[in-house]
Amino acid sequence: MEEVLLIETRGAVRLLTLNRPNKLNALNADLLKALTDALLAVQHDESVAALIIAGAGRAFCPGMDTSAPRVLTTESRKNLVRHADESTSVFKLLARIDKPIIAAVHGYALGAGCSLALGCDLVVAAESARFGFPELKAGLTASTVTAHAVHVMSRKIAFELLMLCENITPQRAYELGLVNRVVPDGKQLEAALGMAEIVAKWNPEFVGQTKRTFHRAASLGFEQAMDMARDISVMMARLPQG
Repeated sequence: MEEVLLIETRGAVRLLTLNRPNKLNALNADLLKALTDALLAVQHDESVAALIIAGAGRAFCPGMDTSAPRVLTTESRKNLVRHADESTSVFKLLARIDKPIIAAVHGYALGAGCSLALGCDLVVAAESARFGFPELKAGLTASTVTAHAVHVMSRKIAFELLMLCENITPQRAYELGLVNRVVPDGKQLEAALGMAEIVAKWNPEFVGQTKRTFHRAASLGFEQAMDMARDISVMMARLPQG
């Protein structure tokens, strides 16, 4: 059976490649579980300084695999709840894993695939990349992606993307602050590796604490965030050298 997630280590960088190219890497139960396991595996792996998530074939990820119908019945309820838990846990892990995570995006990054890309700490997009949330256009409710979008972009932009279902170019995503770098097709992985190698030079404990501080501060009001940062600065202070 073909592996749905390819895992490769390049020095201090762990590369995770979504590997369902015949489905453009649409997320199914197997891929969600493999991705969750791979993310958890690096949390306490001191040999890994940063992660990159990329897609095999023609696209990054077009969203959830909708080829298998999910009808709510008494018999299917448990499986549907488990699937929902697994899909939301991936997006939560992107912020909870201490190692910086970089998305290397080409082709479609839509729906849950868009959430996966934009939920990473840094995003490198090839010129071919297209971002968007087509759920309403496909006759679906935008649920999980809505909860995620409102936390990773401005509310006006999130609502526009969710309601109009228009894909945006990487240049537009860059202008909106959703993408860090736009590069020629085929250069996205190289650019992502370059960023990851810079991060790998820094003290890993301080990198992890900086990421935790960043995500905690993003969920707090200004004064609460400053108080939290003060407490962390005291905790992380070095003792004078004798």
